[in-house]
Amino acid sequence: MDKEERYVIISPDGFTIHPTDTYSDSEVLNAFRDWKKRYEHQGYYSSVKYGNISLRDLEDYCFVEKINQDE
Repeated sequence: MDKEERYVIISPDGFTIHPTDTYSDSEVLNAFRDWKKRYEHQGYYSSVKYGNISLRDLEDYCFVEKINQDE
């Protein structure tokens, strides 16, 4: 049986948005949206690399990376 591909979401500063969680292809977008909600009260994401990033632009600064499950 093939393993389901798993992904992590990388923040603008190069860290995963969660220290241990991984996501299926169908879970990635909801995981990102849930993480982004943590910053709604301040209205932006504060990045060491890029300064304050508007929440509407935050997706452009993040990326999804497939993880190797054989390790």
